[in-house]
Amino acid sequence: MCGRFTLLTPWEELLRNYDAVSEMDALEPSYNIAPTQQVAAVISDGKKRRLGSLHWGLIPSWAPDKKIGSKMINARAETIMEKRSFKKAFRTQRCLIPADSFYEWQTIDGKKQPMRIQNKDKTPLTFAGLWEKWQDEDGSNIFTCTIITTEANSFMKQIHHRMPVILPADSQDIWLDREEQDPEKLQTLLHPYAEELTAYPVSALVNSPKNNSEELINPL
Repeated sequence: MCGRFTLLTPWEELLRNYDAVSEMDALEPSYNIAPTQQVAAVISDGKKRRLGSLHWGLIPSWAPDKKIGSKMINARAETIMEKRSFKKAFRTQRCLIPADSFYEWQTIDGKKQPMRIQNKDKTPLTFAGLWEKWQDEDGSNIFTCTIITTEANSFMKQIHHRMPVILPADSQDIWLDREEQDPEKLQTLLHPYAEELTAYPVSALVNSPKNNSEELINPL
């Protein structure tokens, strides 16, 4: 799964990296992004890429209660077309979720040790995501997202059996293209990451989303 990640890259740099426009104030950098928080996301309106924020925890448009979002922070790539909750968004409402690194918990001697995982060259990561619009009783709209996961690559298997789908630059245009609705073609993008990753243990302070400081990414 993917339950925590970091994003420290400045907003202006994200706009350049994704060739996007933004009509909102920048999100604050975070060392401990957790479910139910706002996350940076890139979507396409068919003409431009737009960088904004989405609530992490997908609420399908048909859901009777927004509480369902807390259970839908991830979507499994292998079954994404079988799940009513994700089927519509997979066809037409896909997004990119920027990150600098993500956390996963490795079981060592019966204890769970948080690990920080990032590109070996420290370049940013881009998760494959889905987004939805849900209307509350008062008529207000809530825009939400989920991060797609897949089986772990050979590196991640030593830490955890799942990992987020990380999209290389040459897959991102296809993923954002709302005209592209061929599920088989889209599924070919949802494979374990092929680039080199690195990982190191960090403080158990990351276990609580209340903690958010540079101390969380310091190696033990």
